Amino acid sequence: MLILTRKLGECVIIGDNIKLTVVEINKNQIKFGIEAPKSVAIHREEVFKKIKDENEHSSSSNLIDLS
Repeated sequence: MLILTRKLGECVIIGDNIKLTVVEINKNQIKFGIEAPKSVAIHREEVFKKIKDENEHSSSSNLIDLS
């Protein structure tokens, strides 16, 4: 895992077209803005896990036993 230190207003560039900007720093929370193409899916981790779990459940429940 890469660990970076950024100050308020500073950015991190990922690849050629994703930019993360630190927009607010509080005691227990950091807010950052994300600039990325619309084709790039961006989710909070807990939302991503829920989507992944639902997709796995959906694909496994659609299986039909033909034997």
